[in-house]
Amino acid sequence: MDKNEASDGAEKREGKYWIGFDLGGTKIQCTLFDNELKQVDFKRRRTKSELGEKGLLERIASTIERLLDDCDISKKQLAGIGIGCPGPVEWEKGIVRVAVNLGWENVDVADFLKKRFDCDVEVLNDVDAGVYGEYVAGAAKGSRTAVGIFPGTGIGGGCVYAGEIMRGKVLTCMEIGHAKINGSSRLGGSGMRGTLETEASRLSVASEISKLAYRGEAPYLLEHSGTDIREIRSKAISEAIENGDKEVKRVLEEACEMIGYAVANTVLMICPDVVVLGGGLVEAMPDLFEEMVGKVARKHVFECYRDEFKVKIAKLGDDAGTVGAASWVKRMAEK
Repeated sequence: MDKNEASDGAEKREGKYWIGFDLGGTKIQCTLFDNELKQVDFKRRRTKSELGEKGLLERIASTIERLLDDCDISKKQLAGIGIGCPGPVEWEKGIVRVAVNLGWENVDVADFLKKRFDCDVEVLNDVDAGVYGEYVAGAAKGSRTAVGIFPGTGIGGGCVYAGEIMRGKVLTCMEIGHAKINGSSRLGGSGMRGTLETEASRLSVASEISKLAYRGEAPYLLEHSGTDIREIRSKAISEAIENGDKEVKRVLEEACEMIGYAVANTVLMICPDVVVLGGGLVEAMPDLFEEMVGKVARKHVFECYRDEFKVKIAKLGDDAGTVGAASWVKRMAEK
């Protein structure tokens, strides 16, 4: 079946099944996997954060129920649900401490889903889920330790260290976007200035190049996207560079340099064998990111480390989070 097609009421299925759920600020993806973690079917919907805490939890549950119904799977066959959520997660209890883009604080996602579906539930940070997906089935498959850096509106990070998702005693971690990277005066979300997110996220890049367009230094961008940063998406940035906006390329190269420094810092601390770059900005210009981030990172580590890691582009795209979440809940349930 084409993964973009809904199931059409196939004959009754047997066996155990697993749900991988990716809860984003603008869209949600719910994927059903069989017991071998092969994708059966999936649903995508708008998030609708305006529904509030209870309304959004109900939307999550109803999306799962619709997918089960479409695939003729009973709730009794559902062995577990893994769900990736934005923001810090109290991972042992399954509580999302804060998700700004959803308006959530201290939301007990695990308790709600366990009561609704009577199965194992694991709540992960969404980037952790995506990096784990790449670790088990994508760009980092076969590695010992993998770090993921995903530039988007902000910059998310995650780490799988020797097969385990790196987390704190209580909370998820690897908030690499909020680590200080230079002496810039730009203020980040944590109250620190000059963070990786303020210097290299898509939002920071769009902000800088919108000024270029306004000053007439990025003519292609001005003609096709204007100066509104809401209209300057990853594809628009890529097309501006392809069509000769040299100053736009300079700004993007500076962002790559900042990410390269972050990779170098990470290598010096934990020496991952694979660093995965993902997100819309990277997907729009994979060659530029892979080459430049790798070059900068290798230049700024000790020589003995330079051949000990690879910078790779994520392979799973939008499926990374659901693959990772389902794989993790299955692993934890079968421990």
